[in-house]
Amino acid sequence: MKKLANQKNDVPFNELPLLPPGHTQVETIAVLRQVVQSSIALAELKGLAYTLPNPSILLNAVILKEARVSSEIENVITTHDKLYQALSATGTQIDHATKEVLRYREAMLAGFNMIMQKGFLNTNGVVEIQEILEKNKAGLRRLPGTSLKNAVTGEVIYTPPDDYDTILVLMKNLEVYMNETDVLSPLIKLAVQHYQFESIHPFYDGNGRTGRIINVLYLCLHGLLDSPVLYLSDYIIKHKADYYRLLGEVKTKGNWEEWVLFMLRAVEETSKQTTDQIRSINKLFLKLQDKIKSNAAKLYNKELLELLFEQPYCKIEFLVDRLKVSRVTASKYLNGLEKIGVLQSKKIWKETLYINTELFELLKK
Repeated sequence: MKKLANQKNDVPFNELPLLPPGHTQVETIAVLRQVVQSSIALAELKGLAYTLPNPSILLNAVILKEARVSSEIENVITTHDKLYQALSATGTQIDHATKEVLRYREAMLAGFNMIMQKGFLNTNGVVEIQEILEKNKAGLRRLPGTSLKNAVTGEVIYTPPDDYDTILVLMKNLEVYMNETDVLSPLIKLAVQHYQFESIHPFYDGNGRTGRIINVLYLCLHGLLDSPVLYLSDYIIKHKADYYRLLGEVKTKGNWEEWVLFMLRAVEETSKQTTDQIRSINKLFLKLQDKIKSNAAKLYNKELLELLFEQPYCKIEFLVDRLKVSRVTASKYLNGLEKIGVLQSKKIWKETLYINTELFELLKK
């Protein structure tokens, strides 16, 4: 395996090679075998998403979970409960960590809308995603001094390119690589582009989260997913040591194969997990549908039940807007469903939220 020129950790990597790497480095027999497995799992997820009563049920759940765990990698910690409360209740105090995670959700959806409208993701789009995440307009790095350090020892483990013109060239090269279609599997290219983005480290802050958003958007861009419902951050946080080790080994040893295999396995495992979750959501939907029909038939309304799955923390206003019913009727629906154990009410500030408790527990897994 080709070894890269010696690169000192405390010296800016302005000689970071442009893409693409040689096909023989990334398209090995082991990689091609894993591509098959990952592609099958991803295709099953894509198809099964359409069996949901409403695809946005999964979209909301997965994006919030991805946002929470991706932010947790950066030591931004909040809970599912706080996130759903913040989305549903008005006038509540939202802590800093929860606001940051909700910005991740906002950035993911903005990026998804961007590629749906334009059909590509360019450097300006990546900058826009990072701006939403960080709530600043610092843009690409122009000043030297950025380095990645071991959190325990303080030792510098990598210094990214620090020349602004070099960063621009590298980002333009990455932009072309991400958007073009060639003979190489897009799943292999997913791993390559993620390595390159993390190596360029183009921003002062938010590189990790921006890179993880780009991963899912890349799959949507190339038609492997119809919406950003893959939860890759879970695999990364579970295998955090391997993730950073293999990123480093591409630089120091040219070990593309193990890095690509790592990312392909992440796609396979998280696709299977999300597929299982879809089946569980569908099963729960049918269970609650039967429960309502059996115990309170007059309250059954398919659109209402779909809403309770889209909004696990529901309130009267949501029913008024969606079902076009009066507040009195909406209250009757929600209170009636609480009486038969489908919902559980919770007072938040001046509002009452009605929690689809079984779904909420399922979404947290």
